[in-house]
Amino acid sequence: MSKTIKRYWRRETLAFTLLGCAAIAVALIFFSTPPTVSAKNKMSTPTLACGVSTQTSIEIVVTAGATGAPAGFSLQWITATQYANGPDGIPGTADDNTWPSSDDTQLCKGSFSGNANLSRYELGPDESVIVNVGEFLFDNGASTNCSGPLVCGTEYVFRAFAHASNSLNRSDFTPNHSCATLSCGGGDTGGCTFTQGYWKTHGPIPTGNNENEWPVTNLTLGTVNYTDLQLQSIFDTPAGGNGLIALAHQLIAAKLNIANGADGTDAAQCIAAADALIGGLVIPPVGSGSLAPSATSSLIICLTNYNEGASGPGHCE
Repeated sequence: MSKTIKRYWRRETLAFTLLGCAAIAVALIFFSTPPTVSAKNKMSTPTLACGVSTQTSIEIVVTAGATGAPAGFSLQWITATQYANGPDGIPGTADDNTWPSSDDTQLCKGSFSGNANLSRYELGPDESVIVNVGEFLFDNGASTNCSGPLVCGTEYVFRAFAHASNSLNRSDFTPNHSCATLSCGGGDTGGCTFTQGYWKTHGPIPTGNNENEWPVTNLTLGTVNYTDLQLQSIFDTPAGGNGLIALAHQLIAAKLNIANGADGTDAAQCIAAADALIGGLVIPPVGSGSLAPSATSSLIICLTNYNEGASGPGHCE
C-alpha cells in the first residue's frame, strides 16, 4: 500500500471514529438526561355571586371556570369590618384591607370536597353549586370551622379557590365578593323564629351550658309522631345526601317556632307540602326513609327562610 493511500485511509478512519464517538456521546446525553417536566398549570378560578340572604345566613353561588372544579373548592369569609381593619383589628394601619393568615382564628373557612362519596361539589366546567353560609347543610364533603349563624345586618367578604386535581394545581383566589345578611328584626322570643341550629342545641339533650327550651315533647312529621328524644336524634343526624333528613331539620324547627309563639302564616303552605311529601316515611335514625335532594330542595329553602327570618315574623335577636 502506497504512503498516499495509507495517509488517506488513516484520515478517513479517524473521521469515522470521531463521528462514531460523537454519535455515542449524543446518544448517552439523550438517554441519560431526564425529560424536562413542564410546570403544572392551574385550575381555572371560580366566580362567586350572592344568593338569598336571611338574618343569619347568606347563600353563596360558586361557579367553576373552564377547567371545572372536579375536586371541589374552598371558601373563606370574614366581616367587612374585619377585612377593612386588617388582622390586627386596628384601622389606619398597614394591614388594613388584607386577609388574615390561614391559621388566624378570626378567618372562617369551609372546604367542599368533590372527591367525597355522593358529593355535590364535583363541578364541571361552568357548573354552579349553592353553599348556605351560616346554616350549613353538612352533606358529603362539607366541613367548616365556623358552623354558627351569621350576624344580622352585617356585610361579609368572601373569596374562594378551586382545589387541585391530579393534573392541575389549585386555582388563584377569586376577587373579593361582598354579601350581607338581612337587617336585624323580630321581637321577643315568643314572637320570632330561631334557626334549626338553635333548636338542635336547646333540646332535650342540650349542648354545652344550654337548657331544654323546646315548647313541646312530641311532633308529627308527615303522618308519623315522634317523641322529643327521637326528634333530637334526627337533628343530630347529618343529611349525608338524604333530602328527607335535611327537610326534617327545617320542618322540626318551623314547627317548634310556631309552638313557641311565632306567627306561622308565611310558612303554613310549605309546612303542609312538606308533611304531604314525607307521608308515612320514617326519618333516620328512627327509620330508614329517604328522599332525593331534588325533591326537597324548594321546601327546604322555604322553611329555612322562615326559620332564619327572610320571611315570617323575623329571626330572634
